[in-house]
Amino acid sequence: MNLSELEIEFARLDIPKIAYCLQGGLPNESYCISQHNGKWEVYYSERGRKTALKVFINEEEACTYFLMRICRQDF
Repeated sequence: MNLSELEIEFARLDIPKIAYCLQGGLPNESYCISQHNGKWEVYYSERGRKTALKVFINEEEACTYFLMRICRQDF
């Protein structure tokens, strides 16, 4: 799975776009995924900080984890 496929899956599952960010950064109260220094980061952005940060070597593992994490939330 890559970012494009992840976005399609979120649309299929009707996950609100405000709940996640596929471009990284530090949006308030959002789950994020981004590539940084050749690695993939998955984290929750809260008050300008990355919390619950997990780092992955490849995009597929990061996207799979991100999907699982988002699907566990109640929107």
